[in-house]
Amino acid sequence: MVWIGQGKGRAAIDRFFAEALSDYKRARIQTACCDMSQAYIGVIQAHCPGATLVMDRFHIVKALNEAVGEVRKEQWREAARDARKALKGRRWLLYRHSSTRTRRDLRNLKALDKHNRRIYRAWRLKEEFEHFWTYQATWVAERFLKQWAKSALLSRLEPLRKFVHTLRRHQDAVLAFIGTRLNNAIAEGLNRIVKIIKNQASGFRHLDAFSDMIYLTVGDLHLSGQIPARLRPL
Repeated sequence: MVWIGQGKGRAAIDRFFAEALSDYKRARIQTACCDMSQAYIGVIQAHCPGATLVMDRFHIVKALNEAVGEVRKEQWREAARDARKALKGRRWLLYRHSSTRTRRDLRNLKALDKHNRRIYRAWRLKEEFEHFWTYQATWVAERFLKQWAKSALLSRLEPLRKFVHTLRRHQDAVLAFIGTRLNNAIAEGLNRIVKIIKNQASGFRHLDAFSDMIYLTVGDLHLSGQIPARLRPL
């Protein structure tokens, strides 16, 4: 289903539930996945109180990467010129997933243990957190999450500590991923297509024109059924 509305706050999301979903459809929603925005969380809880809320994996990973990035920025600002040389070129390596790294990448990252222990510690915590997504049993994932959170709090890295507090606020929804494996990949893919539509047109002057192009591109439209048979191409 593709629905388009103006705005991005709570009021816009409320309109979606009012216009696109009947009471019957809302009652049948069993799980709902969203990012950590309170607007999304609040509206889902209001309109689908019986649904299990799942935090989107992509946004959790993004928040963790941002925390690691904050540690790197802090250390870069405080580092002397010689120390900065040792850190140069490692920015994107910190965010790269283990499955896409080369041996050379790994050697460069491990070298941080000598040049900057705080950045290295942040990276190691990020690496360890990847194990969370592999668990199949919720109770095992919960035990891991508690142990990881304890390590992150003891790291004395404030951005990581803030990330832990965020996880704890949404712990039930984070753990719900283990049992559902639900994520926003399809929605994020549609968002990417919408951005491409906008960029290709160099923007739209009116929302109606933009909406029409979105519906034509990704909407579930049966156009052939709307065209009289005598006008259809052979």
